[in-house]
Formats: sequence, C-alpha cells, structure tokens
Amino acid sequence: MRLPNYLGVVAIPVYSVWALAPSGPWDAFNFAPNSKTVYPTAIHSSHGTIQNVQRLVSNQGSATITGQGSWVALDYGVEVGGLISLNFNTVTTTSAISLSFTESPMHNTTYDGVLRVPAPLHTGFWTQPAAALRGGFRFLTIVSNSNSPVTISNVSCAISFMPHVTDMRAYAGYFQTKDPVFHDPDFLTKLWYAGAYTVQTNTVPLDTGRKVPFAAAGSWANNAHLGVAGPIIVDGAKRDRAVWPGDMGIAVPTVFVSTNDLIPTRNALSTMFAAINPNTGALPESGPPLSQQGSDTYHAWTLIGTYNYHLYSGDTDWLHQIWTNYTKAVAFLEGKVDRTGLINITGLRDWARLGGGGYNAEGNAILYRLLVTAASLAATLNQTALSTAWSNNATALKTTFNNAFWLESAGMYRDNQTTSLCPQDANSFAVLFNLTTSADQKTRISDGLQKNWNDLGPVAPELPDTISPFIGGFELQAHFEAGNDARAMDLLRRTWGYMLYTDLSVQSTLLEGFTANGSLSYRSYRGYNYDPAYTSHAHGWSSGPTSALTFYVLGLTVTSPQGQTWAVAPHFGTGLMSAEGGFETPLGWFGVQWNITTAGAVQLEVTTPAGTSGVMTVPTEMSGTSILVDGVRAVSGSGTVDLGGGKHELASHRKIADSSNPILRTVTSSPFRSRDNEVHLEKT
Repeated sequence: MRLPNYLGVVAIPVYSVWALAPSGPWDAFNFAPNSKTVYPTAIHSSHGTIQNVQRLVSNQGSATITGQGSWVALDYGVEVGGLISLNFNTVTTTSAISLSFTESPMHNTTYDGVLRVPAPLHTGFWTQPAAALRGGFRFLTIVSNSNSPVTISNVSCAISFMPHVTDMRAYAGYFQTKDPVFHDPDFLTKLWYAGAYTVQTNTVPLDTGRKVPFAAAGSWANNAHLGVAGPIIVDGAKRDRAVWPGDMGIAVPTVFVSTNDLIPTRNALSTMFAAINPNTGALPESGPPLSQQGSDTYHAWTLIGTYNYHLYSGDTDWLHQIWTNYTKAVAFLEGKVDRTGLINITGLRDWARLGGGGYNAEGNAILYRLLVTAASLAATLNQTALSTAWSNNATALKTTFNNAFWLESAGMYRDNQTTSLCPQDANSFAVLFNLTTSADQKTRISDGLQKNWNDLGPVAPELPDTISPFIGGFELQAHFEAGNDARAMDLLRRTWGYMLYTDLSVQSTLLEGFTANGSLSYRSYRGYNYDPAYTSHAHGWSSGPTSALTFYVLGLTVTSPQGQTWAVAPHFGTGLMSAEGGFETPLGWFGVQWNITTAGAVQLEVTTPAGTSGVMTVPTEMSGTSILVDGVRAVSGSGTVDLGGGKHELASHRKIADSSNPILRTVTSSPFRSRDNEVHLEKT
C-alpha cells in the first residue's frame, strides 16, 4: 500500500529515541503494529451475501459483496487510525459502497456517520480522501448500497499517527511484572504497554485536527491545523484531536517512560504559548482549531507541563525562548489571588467536573503545584529573586489551603468553604503535590477516597455517575504516595482491569471514561449528548498506570533534568514478587530490577548512567534488616543510601541467629547495560 502525502512533517527532522530498551518477553505485549500499513486480522461479523469474505483477512485475496444492505465488519485487532485504501477488482455502473468506523464492537457506526465512496465506482486502487481521515478505530464496516455486486481486495489502513517514526515498536523504555492476583498474570505488563500505545495514537500530523466548525451531521473532517509545528500530541485518537494541556499532565510522563518521544510535547506547549493573550497573559484552554478560552486550571497545566517537559528533556534553550510568556502567564494567575490568600477561579472550564469556580480546592491545589515548579524553573535560569518569590508564595498558599479546605470531620479537603463535598481531584492533588502537612493526613485522605469506590473504581463526587481515569490516574499515585500500595493495586485492577478487558473496548488502548455501571455513556449529561459512540477509546489522559508502574512499583524517577540526579524508592507493599524495567534519557540507561525470594529476602539491581548520582530510599517493608550494597553493609533499618552512577546490587540481610541461612544475593542475568561501579554510601 502506498503511503499518502498528508503527514505534515516535511519541515520537521525525523526524531529517533535516544536508544532502544532491551528486548525480552515483555515485547510480546507491545500493542504497536509491526508496520505502518496494517490489514484486518479477523472478520468480526457479516450480513447478507458475501463470497470469500475470509480472504479479506491479512490481504489473502478478494471478496464479493452482493445486495443492498449486505455488509462485512473487519477487525484490525487493535486500535488503529489513518486512511483506508482498497482495490476495486470488479464493479458495475450501479455498484456503490459506504465505509463506517467504530472503536467499540457495540456500535455499527460512530457519532458522525458513514463515508460514502463516490459513485460510479471505478476498477483499480482507491484511497480515502485525506480530509476524511479516521483518527481512531478498530472495526471497519463495508456496506453495499446497491443490489449490484462489487469485488474488493487489499483493504488496508495507512497509519497516520507517529508520522515521524518508522518503527512504532522501538520503545526507549520497558516494564514487566507478574500479577499474582488478577485473572491474567500479565495484566500489569499489558497495561503499561496499553498506556504507551494510547499516547502513540494521540501523536499526530500537524494538519489532521478535527475541523471547527464541526462538519455537518453524518460526516466528519480531520484536516484542521493543530499548532506551530508537528508532530504534535493531542487528547485523543478519534476526538477531539486538539492540544489539551491538562490531559498532558498524565500523557507526558507516559511518553517519558515509554518512548521518550518529547518533540510532540514541545510542539504542543509551544502552540499554547504562541496563543497567549499579549495584554492579559491568559493562555487558551485548548489548542487550535478549538482554541477554547476561559480555563484557569488548564492555563496552569500548560505551565506545569513546561516543568515536566524540561525535567524530562533538559531543553533549556527552549525554556529561554518561552520564558517571557511563561512569566506573564504565571502573573496572570497570581493576579487572581486576593486578600484571602487563595486564587479566585473565574475561568471555569475544566476536565468536566461540576462546581469548580470561586475559592475552589482543586484550582488552588493546581496553583500550588504551579508555584513550586515555577520556582524550580526560575532557579534553573538563575532567576533567584523570582524563584524565591514564587517559593514563598507557594509556602503561604499551603498554609492558607489547609486552613480553608481541611474538613476534620471527614478527614479530607472539601471542595470549597461552603460545602461538605470532598472531591476526588483536589484530594488526590493534595497528596500528590505535597499540600498535606502530615503522614496521617495522607492516610486519612487515602481512606476517604476509597469510600467513593464501587466494583469498577472511584465514582467522582464532583461529576456524579462518572469514573474518570484521568483523575483516577492522580488518585492512583496518591495512594502510592500515602503508602497504601495494596490499595493502589486494587484500584489498578478495578478501573484499568475493566477498561483493558471489557468487550465494550478496543482492548489495546484506554477509554476516556465510563459511567459508574461500566457503560460507555461517559459524560452523557455533561456535553456528550447521550451518545456512547462519542466516547474516545484512546485517550492519553487515561494512561496514568504506565508512569505509575515505573515511578512507584519500580520506584525509579528522575529528580533533575534528564536524570542527572535520580531516586530509587521501590514499593514492595504491592504483593508483587518481582518487577523490572527502565527508560532512556540523553544521559543513558536507567533501570531497576527487583525480586523478593520465597524466604522474604530482597534482591535489587539498579543501573544508571556514569556521572549521575541518586538516592535509594529503603522501603518500610525492609525495616529491621541490613542492607548490603555491592556486598557492603550500608544501612540497618530505614534510611537512605547515596549512590553514584553505574550498576549496583542491593540485598537485604536478615538479623537472624542462624548464620548458616544467609540471604541469597544471586542476581540473575540482567538486560541492563553495565556502567561504572562507583558507589557512595551514607547511613542516615
């Protein structure tokens, strides 16, 4: 199949990840196709008169469809997106067909109708018009619109996402573990890769946005300009196909740990800063062509996203370029902080929650995170006075936030000062962003959040009857931060276990959201017009587990740009017996592999680039044991160990009288690349 010339990356150099992750059994769970041209893998269903229908699978040959209303639904096996091509082998003057696309097998078509192939048909090769590109689907239905037969073959899809990458399976990171509880022991590994592939489907060519004003009912157009440069990261494969900075708060960490493909993130952020109001400093809620205005929270997410991008990329040159607009945008929000010491949220648009205006806990929590990260960025640029001012403002806001919103009777933060409703978003943010003042607060919030759960996960009090994997991704991290590892795992299995395995979904990428009973009627009463086909099945904001499994289960994070400094703090309270994985930055490979033996001893291997340094936090589960680093006793009980870059082996040594029963320290062969063996030990 020929690749169409619509990718929109002519002026953008091809970008490659820094290096490939080691290969291994985890590669079997990578959902990304082997080729940019894909064919149906199965016949989902058919109706009417169709000869040799199975020949359409894997491009084995031709099939003939005869009769008005006869149809075949082709299954591509995973979420795909792009332009359909096929051969018309035999047609008549009255032959006619239509194409419809759907993500869920529960729908024969989507909210925007069908594509009628212009009649009369002509024999030969046909390709879908570029403007009619379908960004996300798993099932393609071909329908006969006449009684005359039509013979077709070579039904293929030229994938449009990841236009700058030839091999979509060439990841810079990986993850693997076995789940001893879930019905599929490979669930967590599959979930990590599903999140990574979801964000890949959201990385699109510059001129493939959803056209605004929207196309007439029963049609669609995906030929709108999305920003200042491409490729660019958008919210969803099917829709809205625009930059949404809040969504990037989850999606970009996913990118970092999986593909490290950060140019689309830079292009998205640059697009937002290019659209700043030069008079007020206001940033739009979304990128073009939507270009919606009036969201204080998504304004803040652009600024938080700037910190995330710089942390992962180390792109200080770009930071200098946008710094004037960045400081102006911070000032815009600080200007809304009044004598109460809180921000008065007047830009009400948000992730769809209800009741977000005024002195709102969620908005103030996001502002706090903005100020903390802004202070860090200012320090990077040697803007000392500005860094100090922002840091002081963050400190003051933390005190005011706790005084204003903490509801002692509930053990949680309330939504505002006139309600007892305790929202999922603000409480998750408070724990994750360190707005809490004690470990006890974190524990009580974790307990309170769990009270919102049903069998499928947390039902958001601020958006009733809704399970939001976006906010759920932050809640997931909050439980880990609170030390409730088992609860975090329970949440993973409920919400993402449902999404990844339900027959309603594409079972390869992650749903935008669903209702409390698991239906696809997400946000039906909140802008989605009671049409379950409108819900996206490939939304990057739902990929929170991908980074959480790396950051918490492996315990591997970077603490300064590109990982010049890093931290290792694995969470052993998950019930897992082993895990391994890592990621690449321009500095080199960062990897962790740990195993808990049947005797309860821990073996941990850490590999980081030479010239870097980090800190390992001893997990609470290892309290009362001696920690050996490269065979040297380093810590007894809780504490931290300072490590230099290189490869290090850590093991626990139990304090038992029988010295003939030592802790096994054999580290199995590792896929990690070896660096130097420099080590610095410090007992604390």
